[in-house]
Amino acid sequence: MLSRRKLIKRLSSGTLVGGLVGGALPITVTAAPTAAPKRDLFKELGVRTFINAAGTLTYMTGSLMHDEVLEAIQNGAKEFCLLDEIQDKVGAKIAQMVHSEAAVVTSGAFSGMTLGLAGILTGMDLKKVEQLPHLTGTGMKTEVICQKAHDIVYNHALTNTGCKIIQVETAEDVEKAINEKTALMHFLHIEADKGKIMHEEWVALGKKHNIPTSIDIAADVPPVENLWRFNEMGFSFVVVSGGKAMRGPQSAGLLMGKKDIISAARLHMPPRGFNIGRGMKVNKEEILGMYVALERFINEDHGKVWKMWEDNTAHIESAVKTVSGVKTDVHVPPLGNHTPTLRISWDPDKLHLTGKELQEALRKGDPSIEVGGSGPSHIGVTVWMLKPGQEKIVARRIKEELSKAAV
Repeated sequence: MLSRRKLIKRLSSGTLVGGLVGGALPITVTAAPTAAPKRDLFKELGVRTFINAAGTLTYMTGSLMHDEVLEAIQNGAKEFCLLDEIQDKVGAKIAQMVHSEAAVVTSGAFSGMTLGLAGILTGMDLKKVEQLPHLTGTGMKTEVICQKAHDIVYNHALTNTGCKIIQVETAEDVEKAINEKTALMHFLHIEADKGKIMHEEWVALGKKHNIPTSIDIAADVPPVENLWRFNEMGFSFVVVSGGKAMRGPQSAGLLMGKKDIISAARLHMPPRGFNIGRGMKVNKEEILGMYVALERFINEDHGKVWKMWEDNTAHIESAVKTVSGVKTDVHVPPLGNHTPTLRISWDPDKLHLTGKELQEALRKGDPSIEVGGSGPSHIGVTVWMLKPGQEKIVARRIKEELSKAAV
């Protein structure tokens, strides 16, 4: 007779002879069904994926979200809630983290600029909200003052409201430009060194004339302190992208600032549909994802992350420098995309290769790799969007292509 232990062992092996169970049919133990493989939609659709050694560029879909951000998005998709309520609750938490009076999740920094200015123009007057962007005859202000060096294409976000940009260069120009039609004084942080008026003076000029001031810091974290630096400095509203260094949803951003401006800006946002911001929709999943991404970013060990970036940059630099004729330089952009950036250049007399040709060779390789801006005989590389271990692949592939081009 089989002992209990032997019987269990026989059962676990698959089949027990029928005679042992009073002539019953054989018992078969079957394995648990395996989960169906997940669809690889990139492969299914024929979409090229790549190793990103270029940075958080919108046309390269920004950054990759962390697992906890994805989890927040996935869990958020399983329940209903009121859009205004979740914006209220999340906005209050975000405002605490960024040291502002109020905050709201927007569909990117661009929409934050439009909504912030719209809120200034209309206040809480619903009739005015419905009239934008048609300002003529409404009594609303119509002009935004901006330094010439700061008037870039993204300022279209401001002219979407119907306002026009008035360019200035000096503090004296600002004094002359301010009039009863001035709605806002706008500042662009990434071009701060190209203007003649710096942040503190800009804010002071606005306060002197009771004109709100705004600042665009879309790609300007790290450092993490920039998330509250300009709120504390006194800017009326600040906008930042969510899908870059913070690694939130690529379609999300933050509008933070004075409570009255944020409250009025909310009138221009969904779920309301009588405004210029109706198409700037941000859903509950993105709101939750942005909240978790911001929380994670603020609390992470930035010193440890920076050291990893330096080490990975050094690994690539060491590998490519072994090729005769190659030179390298590491610099950190001071204002935007503030991370270690490697410039790889070479002597065109020793390596018959252009920057564009190297870019294309890396792009067409396996795996495909995207690197930064190129010139006649140089490329740029950043490591902050690499997955663990990818710095080795990038180093090997760049070295291979440079070695092939050696005379």
